[in-house]
Amino acid sequence: MSETVPAPSEPAGPPLAGEPVPWFRAAALQGNPAYAFESIGGRAVLMLFFGRAEEPASAAALGLVAAHRALFDDERACFFGITVEPSDAAEARIAQSLPGIRFFLDYDRSLSRLYGAILAEDETLYHPHWLVIDSTLRLVERFPIEAGETALAALRATVVEPPESGFAPVLVAPRILEPPLCRKLIALYESGGGEPSGFMRQIDGKTVLITDPAHKMRRDHVIEDGALRAQLALRVRRRLAPMVKRVFQFEPTRMERYLIGCYTAGAGHFRPHRDNTTSGTAHRRFAVTINLNAEEYEGGDLRFPEFGPRTYRAPTGGAVVFSCSLLHEATPVTKGTRYAFLPFLYDEAAAKQREANNPYLDESIGQYRAG
Repeated sequence: MSETVPAPSEPAGPPLAGEPVPWFRAAALQGNPAYAFESIGGRAVLMLFFGRAEEPASAAALGLVAAHRALFDDERACFFGITVEPSDAAEARIAQSLPGIRFFLDYDRSLSRLYGAILAEDETLYHPHWLVIDSTLRLVERFPIEAGETALAALRATVVEPPESGFAPVLVAPRILEPPLCRKLIALYESGGGEPSGFMRQIDGKTVLITDPAHKMRRDHVIEDGALRAQLALRVRRRLAPMVKRVFQFEPTRMERYLIGCYTAGAGHFRPHRDNTTSGTAHRRFAVTINLNAEEYEGGDLRFPEFGPRTYRAPTGGAVVFSCSLLHEATPVTKGTRYAFLPFLYDEAAAKQREANNPYLDESIGQYRAG
């Protein structure tokens, strides 16, 4: 006897308790003009849709945030205030205070609509309120603006260190590349050197490659040798792809990037990010980190902030595989030099998606053909 489970319908309104909150890009006061909300996972979040800072209830709520300033350290918790009034910034009623306190300039009110501060049935009314969001970017609870103390209590209850025993949904697979091949790749890097490594951002509708040493410090060497690329593809196809299929029920058929990355002590790092949030990277399904010299450096491990403080390191020749949707970081290398082979995996459907997104690539990025 079988039973049909109805497909869930899309929520008709703003998120309810327990549901993921929508991601967005918005202008941050005195900060990033397109701040990526999805990058803040791993911290509890207190959001305040106050509308206009000069309103008495809004002023009182902002005063409450200031009175509890120590809560917002950008490590365990952060605060975002949302204004729709340009004079709030112009007349310095609000100001960014790092770490932990930022404001979004929602002058077109799109963010307020998205989160329910403005309702479709009457857009002339603004509904100021607090939101408490957990480290996985799911809504804990929504509170009226007058219930600030209650919202802060809910935030404190959410700011609890995840257990060290918690695990991210990743695959650690040893023995993908044999040690002699790992040494060969390191020698190739050392003989040819590396170029500063950038990352993708969506700017004015285009996927653009940019560099920012504060966000990412790595040097990369692209493998051009066809025979060596074939050796690597064979090992990924025969040794790693079956494990990916078993663990994630996904069958990779294509691999992007034949690239050796190098992180050096005192500089090498990659701040928390996701690998598929632009038009030019949306096809990526799984990221792969194959360590080439895991026993020869300190620091430089993978961490998934939404799932706690645990770090991950495969042995030399082994791979860590994870969904490109997961927020992750490469922690700073503190001693030695870390080398890794860093491809992405995808399939035929994703290849079609990648080709379809060619119009959204910056001119400096080569066009892709699925064939």
